[in-house]
Amino acid sequence: MIERYTRPEMGALWSRAEKYAAWLKVELAVCEAYARRGHIPPDALARINAKARVDASRIDAIEARVRHDVIAFLTHLEEVLGADSRYVHVGLTSYDVVDTALALLLQQASDLLIQGQERLQTVLRDLALKHKDTLAVGRTHGVHAEPITFGLKAAVWYAEAGRNLERLRRAKETVRVGKISGAVGTFAHVDPDVEAEVCRALGLEPAPISTQVVQRDRHAEFSATLAVAAASLETIAVEIRTLQRTEILEAEEPFVEGQKGSSAMPHKRNPVAAEQICGLARVVRANALAALENVALWGERDISHSSVERVILPDSTILLDYMLHQMVRVLEGLEVYPERMRENFERSHGLVYSQRVLLKLAEKGMPRQQAYDLVQKNAMTAWREQKGFEELLAKDPEVMARLTPDELKACFDPAWYLRNVDAIYRRLGLLSS
Repeated sequence: MIERYTRPEMGALWSRAEKYAAWLKVELAVCEAYARRGHIPPDALARINAKARVDASRIDAIEARVRHDVIAFLTHLEEVLGADSRYVHVGLTSYDVVDTALALLLQQASDLLIQGQERLQTVLRDLALKHKDTLAVGRTHGVHAEPITFGLKAAVWYAEAGRNLERLRRAKETVRVGKISGAVGTFAHVDPDVEAEVCRALGLEPAPISTQVVQRDRHAEFSATLAVAAASLETIAVEIRTLQRTEILEAEEPFVEGQKGSSAMPHKRNPVAAEQICGLARVVRANALAALENVALWGERDISHSSVERVILPDSTILLDYMLHQMVRVLEGLEVYPERMRENFERSHGLVYSQRVLLKLAEKGMPRQQAYDLVQKNAMTAWREQKGFEELLAKDPEVMARLTPDELKACFDPAWYLRNVDAIYRRLGLLSS
């Protein structure tokens, strides 16, 4: 099923051919380091570099017999290199190759995810600026609260996208680690300076200390970062789904020419992309839990993490990559309905201004709890009888004993609530100072 969600760049990265090519890259880097120390004759190194190649199908065929993927890989290299194969994999253990190569693949995957996250942040920036002054009602617990703008919603998402961008960059560094330290990490058969040189040549940092594997807290942190980024996308998707509900309908995800919403009901325009993002976020989160389970291994290593990572690392990077590009598509084509926002704003009959009235009464000397009870009483009447809140307050002698008509009217000005929007945007760098 995963192929359905794979973009070509990310999907190709996790192919068997790319995995074996990364393994070969590590082995050749070790050979180069050994040659510089005089352990491999120059002519042998030249032949190795000229002839070394990998055939994924052949390696898989050998693995079916030997039941060990790295031995299958090395057996294939022996077929290709002949006698010079004796210079390959000297002093190494399987995971010197596998973990170091995995770090290379995760670097490439991280770059693609960072590109997608950067694009998302740009789209959210544009949306926030476009709707900076688009009046909407803020909702808490799903209930009308106080005035906001639609741009503020996008600005919140923009800020969160920026934090996820930094998290992805840090996570990339966390897994930018290789190891060439041998069977239990003691460098018994390979010198530490070889590890340092090989990692440097591959653009990696040597693990300060390792066992037979790079410790899996690094991969758990990486996977958890993907889960956080996916959860942020789900946050946006849930809001779009909410706003697309028929009784709200303040925004809709794009619905292209020829698209169908239901096999039974031709009128349906469903938020399917947003729903898909919400569903896939659950998978990425679950994969992060599996990565955490991988941290505790027996002694200097066991293989329980290996089978898990063959699933969760490709799947999570592929899914997050897809989700990012799907969300960008949705946001770029998002249909926003300011008139409907204004209509919904008015549906609570002015109740969104209740706190302003409360504070004004308190400012005029009324005890706060008395003012609260007075405002709440009128608010409940307005809601129950579907009457204008301002009109009811204007007829309440206790209210008007404290406020002039102009003071009451001023409490119902949405601009007062939104006077600091520009200051928020400046904090985020969306407006210049």
